[in-house]
Amino acid sequence: MLVVISDTHATDDHRLRGRTLDAVREADAVIHAGDFYREPVLDDLQREAATVYGVTGNNDDAALRDRLPRERVVGYEGAAIAVRHRSRSGATGLVMFGHERDADLVVFGHSHRPEFDDSGAVPLLNPGSYAQPRGNRPAHAEVTRTDDGLSGELVTPDGEVFERFSVPVRRP
Repeated sequence: MLVVISDTHATDDHRLRGRTLDAVREADAVIHAGDFYREPVLDDLQREAATVYGVTGNNDDAALRDRLPRERVVGYEGAAIAVRHRSRSGATGLVMFGHERDADLVVFGHSHRPEFDDSGAVPLLNPGSYAQPRGNRPAHAEVTRTDDGLSGELVTPDGEVFERFSVPVRRP
């Protein structure tokens, strides 16, 4: 399983709890779409997860910017997942970012609003913020590989699944 999180906005620990903490511990890998806030948050997350693929967000400190890229492509079970924190040109810019990288899925954060949008040429996934939802539902995403591609769920820290999605993958 791949777990996708974002927008922790903490100073000294990962602030994981409930199903989000369990999912991170069970995952093969975790993608964090930026805004850890301070370097100890990344260190604490790395102690819980087998593998962490992070990118920097607009609120991350200099130490995080030295350790993490602004954007990256993560391979997961034959799928290419393009990751960045945000795009100044909104969904169109995120779709272009994914298309330019031949991605099957784009993961982003910034808005703290969990959402899946497959209306464009490349599907977009924002896991929201499990730690600081800012008026939105706290959430993370859990993604697995299927015969047809990726299957995912948006899940609250209390374990409530509130949206399911699928992403076709062009690679075997």
